[in-house]
Amino acid sequence: MARITIEDCLKRVKNRFLLVNMVAKRVREIREGSEYLVSSPKNEDIVVSMREIAAGKITIEENEEESQ
Repeated sequence: MARITIEDCLKRVKNRFLLVNMVAKRVREIREGSEYLVSSPKNEDIVVSMREIAAGKITIEENEEESQ
């Protein structure tokens, strides 16, 4: 499987800071026992979470209160 890059993830998430927060949150979820959303054997949790974001399996929801 090809390497995953930040640029691959930025096609889905336009803000680098938001991307870092999303990856960190997903890594915590994986380490607490959540199942992988993509098939990625022998990869670290960070790589798996980036692959999930690049594949569109993880998205962000904006609250109305935050956008105002």
